[in-house]
Amino acid sequence: MATYAIITDLNRCTGCLACTVACKAINGVEVGSFWIKTLRIGPNPIEGGSGDFPDVEMYFLPVQCQHCYNPECCEVCPTEASHIEADGTVQVDKEKCIGCRFCAMACPYGVRYLNEEERVIEKCTLCEQRISEGELPQCVAQCGARARFFGDLESPNGYADFEAPRHPDNPGCQYDEMMQTRVKLKDYVEEWDPDTDIHHLTDVGNHPKIMYLLRQPRKWRE
Repeated sequence: MATYAIITDLNRCTGCLACTVACKAINGVEVGSFWIKTLRIGPNPIEGGSGDFPDVEMYFLPVQCQHCYNPECCEVCPTEASHIEADGTVQVDKEKCIGCRFCAMACPYGVRYLNEEERVIEKCTLCEQRISEGELPQCVAQCGARARFFGDLESPNGYADFEAPRHPDNPGCQYDEMMQTRVKLKDYVEEWDPDTDIHHLTDVGNHPKIMYLLRQPRKWRE
């Protein structure tokens, strides 16, 4: 069995919103709703610093469904519309959803919403229609900074083997060629410490799977 997830290198993320826009475009997310929200965190003073530049830190944080190991949204759903698939992703069966919004209220990250027209709950699906065909989620595929990586936590090297499209080796490289060639997190991004630099959103017992790579602020300038 697979356990799919995404890890985002926040030191590479530029806050360009490409992931947000790509997600809305491919999934037909209605105006005013989002499956990914890109938040700006900071600028905040670095601990022990002066509080003035350059002793400040700021980063962008893409927030989506965390596809938790123990999702409360599934626990409170009265029709079992919200459920965990065999690949570890949390999905919503629209045929069963009655739009009661219990799951939206239970989600600690505020990433679910009611589609007013269809009267069903919607959220990030991790692009199940793409990953079932061996493709990357659209937010990963369209990340120009190559900050987002997708993979299987059950693979031998875990998130170190997560993949993203590689940059073209030549100006004539076509889009399809770039999408078919992958780079791995362990070989592509700057050095990180797995004990201190891998983070999750606040865990309230749901155990979120989506991960964030954020190196210590002092390391950015050293």
